[in-house]
Amino acid sequence: MSSTAPKDSILEFFVNASNKHDFALDITLNVSGAVVSGTMVSAKEYFETLSETFEDGSDIAQEVSSQLAATSESVDSISNGGADFIHLKNTRVYCGDNKPTPSKGKILWRGKLSEIDGFFLGKISDSKSSSTSKKS
Repeated sequence: MSSTAPKDSILEFFVNASNKHDFALDITLNVSGAVVSGTMVSAKEYFETLSETFEDGSDIAQEVSSQLAATSESVDSISNGGADFIHLKNTRVYCGDNKPTPSKGKILWRGKLSEIDGFFLGKISDSKSSSTSKKS
C-alpha cells in the first residue's frame, strides 16, 4: 500500500486556480467521516488572515505574525506548481447530526488534499428555519 494517497485532480485544479488567481469558492469536503464546509481561499489569503490574528499580541505573537506574513508573500514559490493543501475560511466541521464545530466565529481551516475523500461545490448554510411538515 502506498504511503501517499492520490489527490483528486479536479479538486487540485480548483485549489491551484484559487492560489494563482486569488478567488474564493464555497465548497464542502468529506474528510475521514467528517464534513468540512466553508469558502476556499488562496494560500496567500489564508496566511495573511492567520497573520492578522497574531499581530496585536505579545512580542512572540508579533514574531509569529511576521513569519506568517512572510510566508504569504512567498507561497507561490513554495508550491512548485502543485497544491498539497486546501485552505478554507468561515469553516464549519460537522460530525454526525450535531451542531458544527466550531459553531461561531470566522474559522480558518487547512487540510491535506490527499486526505479528502470527496467534495461538492457550495457550503452548508446555518439556516435556522426548520422544515415544514405536511398537514393531513
